[in-house]
Amino acid sequence: MKKITGVFVLLFALAAATVYGETKIEFNTKDLKGKQVMDSIFAENELTMINVWGTFCAPCIKEMPDLAKLNKANKSKGVRVIGIPIDVVGRGGSIQSREKRNADAIIDATKADYTHLVPSKEMLSGFLYGIQAVPATIFVDSSGNQIGDIYFGARSQKDWQKIIDSILADKK
Repeated sequence: MKKITGVFVLLFALAAATVYGETKIEFNTKDLKGKQVMDSIFAENELTMINVWGTFCAPCIKEMPDLAKLNKANKSKGVRVIGIPIDVVGRGGSIQSREKRNADAIIDATKADYTHLVPSKEMLSGFLYGIQAVPATIFVDSSGNQIGDIYFGARSQKDWQKIIDSILADKK
């Protein structure tokens, strides 16, 4: 019985850590243009919205113009959007040229001109590991700590703005 209780306490602690911002998101990767990007990018803003999407995902693509508008509208508040097209790398971690071309075309077509990261092996085995559906959105503070739970599903600009405003209000 003690072993079961101990396991339950450990699982509860891990779940609580995720909910209350104890999950630190760390990475060293490149963006789709080939520029090196590290998790230190979070320090540039008070809040970062990480949107994990797929080139195969119609709801992901549909919300991208709204995410671009959010990125511009919230810049003065210290908020930025980062995209991660989850399917541009294969199981071995190498870039899939066809999916990368698709991602670039989607970004151009939707005018989603915010930063899009190539998911590294480190990211896939780390904070992206449990993501089994897209779009998935994670909010991160300036230290790289996850804020709250992962949001699954697409939302309108208006709905995302309400969430962003609520997170910023809670941080004060």
